[in-house]
Amino acid sequence: MAGGETRSVAAPGAPVAAVLRLDGRDARAAGAAALILANPDVRNSRDLMPETVLPELGGMLGGFAVPGGSSTQALVPGTPLRLEPGGVLAATAKRGRPILRDASELPAEEAVESPRIAIEAITPAVDDGRFPAKRIVGEVVAVEADIFTDGHGKLNAALLWRAADETEWREAPMTLVSNDRWSATFPLERLGRHVFAVEGWIDVFAAFRDELGKKHTAGVPVHLELEEGRRLVAAAADRAGSDIPGLAALAARLLDAADAERLALLLAPDTAAMMASADDRPHRLRSAPMPVEAERTAARFASWYEIFPRSQSGDPKRHGTFDDVIGQLSRIRAMGFDVLYFPPIHPIGRKNRKGRNNTLTPGPDDPGSPYAIGSEDGGHEALHPELGSLEDFERLRQAAADQGLELAMDFAIQCSPDHPWLREHPEWFDWRPDGTIKYAENPPKKYEDIVNVDFYAEGAMPSLWIALRDSVLFWAERGIRTFRVDNPHTKPLPFWEWMIAEVKARFPDTIFLSEAFTRPKVMYRLAKVGYSQSYTYFTWRNTKAEMQEYLTELTTTAPKEFFRPHFFVNTPDINPKFLQTSSRPGHLIRAALAATLSGLWGVYNGFELCEATPVAPGKEEYLDSEKYEIRAWDHDRPGNIVAEITRLNAIRRENPALHSHLGVTFHNAFNDSILYFGKATPDRSNCLLVAVSMDPFNAQEASFEVPLWEWGLPDHASIEAEDLMRGNRLTFAGKMQHLRLDPADLPFAIWRLRPTGTPFGA
Repeated sequence: MAGGETRSVAAPGAPVAAVLRLDGRDARAAGAAALILANPDVRNSRDLMPETVLPELGGMLGGFAVPGGSSTQALVPGTPLRLEPGGVLAATAKRGRPILRDASELPAEEAVESPRIAIEAITPAVDDGRFPAKRIVGEVVAVEADIFTDGHGKLNAALLWRAADETEWREAPMTLVSNDRWSATFPLERLGRHVFAVEGWIDVFAAFRDELGKKHTAGVPVHLELEEGRRLVAAAADRAGSDIPGLAALAARLLDAADAERLALLLAPDTAAMMASADDRPHRLRSAPMPVEAERTAARFASWYEIFPRSQSGDPKRHGTFDDVIGQLSRIRAMGFDVLYFPPIHPIGRKNRKGRNNTLTPGPDDPGSPYAIGSEDGGHEALHPELGSLEDFERLRQAAADQGLELAMDFAIQCSPDHPWLREHPEWFDWRPDGTIKYAENPPKKYEDIVNVDFYAEGAMPSLWIALRDSVLFWAERGIRTFRVDNPHTKPLPFWEWMIAEVKARFPDTIFLSEAFTRPKVMYRLAKVGYSQSYTYFTWRNTKAEMQEYLTELTTTAPKEFFRPHFFVNTPDINPKFLQTSSRPGHLIRAALAATLSGLWGVYNGFELCEATPVAPGKEEYLDSEKYEIRAWDHDRPGNIVAEITRLNAIRRENPALHSHLGVTFHNAFNDSILYFGKATPDRSNCLLVAVSMDPFNAQEASFEVPLWEWGLPDHASIEAEDLMRGNRLTFAGKMQHLRLDPADLPFAIWRLRPTGTPFGA
């Protein structure tokens, strides 16, 4: 390799020195090369990662190998090469053979027909349109896309949309925002699935007018251009015929007009409008349709209250009935809740029935867990006899509706060993060789009173799937439109996508809440396949940093288009450790966070009473849990937070900024224990500031910034505020303010803002 180049290809100070010798002056044209590798450390072995040096060799040389060495001594990206202490290796290579593609992959005949226009980065789009973006009826969908082409030609674009049951597209012009980004909007006027598409084309006449105007302004002769313009108008008139009034007359007038008149006519706005209407849209490209699901308001904004109907008699020795629940409706509605949710209300099995506090030795009067569904009285389409009949249930449903409460039912796909399906459809279960079925587990929790169906058992496809769908339809036909689904992440995703679509095809107003405390991507996939709402990690986000990070993820990244977080503060299964130790202030903190950060929040009965005694230290379960016994509740218990919850729900109803988890902006409060944020509607007609102490034990103080800049105000300006919890009004004079939040009083504050001089309610 005499006369060739020699140079180092390792970075200065690299663990292994690497020197390249070529048979020429340029690695790009070299026919052969040698790579000398040296370990300068005489005490220790060192590894060379080939990818640290190979890209520096020009990319035209073939695989380097050590002469006479084994295949393991070849330099392969991703495979370390070990050099012994003080070791030197020489690897050689010849000019490599590049990968050649078949030139016939795209014949010229197809290439000339390929789109000349590019449409990219369409929003909203979930997985490139595989799943629908979620919105609410009455909203406007803002659509954006990158649309561009080659050269200096002018583009035009349109947004097309229709309801899924319509055949004709509606169209709206798109506007160029900047940097090839186009936008338009369309309204959601009906409940259900919509689709939209983006269309772009080269606007020949617009390009012509732009060039004509520039040349005329610059004093360039335009006689030829005027004739070109006349011909463009004449061709458009021929295409349009009589469909565009005035276009044929314009073409005739241009034929005999002098240059000055032609110029004026061709540059006239009316001409541009007529030519746009007659445009045949050359090089037109339309995107694939993108789905949008328009759901009812309750899919995004609702306040849930959960009770066990059997505990509503007021007597722990008497099983409650649906009539007893009717007696509680006014109390629940008075707190401002609008959804009343029941755990399963179906017959409860006796085999392996659980006793109090989840023991395996029930007494003769223990009612068992309602999640052990099924007995001789029926399964998922039956009611527990002690609660009442279907007629009683319908009377309850109507009484709730009269109070402004919607009933939500639990859909739990699990069976007690007594469920009729085990006898009638054994093919739906996975039986062991000894004739038994493994009971359900969610380590460390065990559910000896529950067995699970097997969705992919040979005899279950599709009969089990159809039966489960029909169970949901059974209750939907009886007026239930909201279902909380137990552990959906343990059931097949294809089942949910099919089942939810089947139900919504018949009852488009149905809402499904996913009770999935699992990995984020699984939770998000459940939302994509059809769930309107989901439980979240809110329960375990207890610090300022944790809450900001989580809300930022939910509101600024991809899930914002399809995932609606439901902030339940507690559940019959989850007694959060934060609540166990923080007493009344902790319950106030979690209520304020849930009620203001999300449009969806929920309370399990007892939270308002600050009930938080765990079954054992370190366990996130309630002592004397209603899952295993009938309770009687003193709703006037001293120290309750009923009044505060009532006020929070009233604030939520009155302020549209709180009707979604979106629209949150975190602001500076200079204390790591105070979470401080703003919520505003898109048009900023409703703007709130919220400060919540994350410390239930100590008073916290902070200087904080009032975001005057959001109203275009200087730092020294004033803005009027209304304290929505205390009912007084104040003025924030200047950007920097100070607050003190005392857990013994009220550990949060909510202010509604208006620029000074603007009346509240305006």
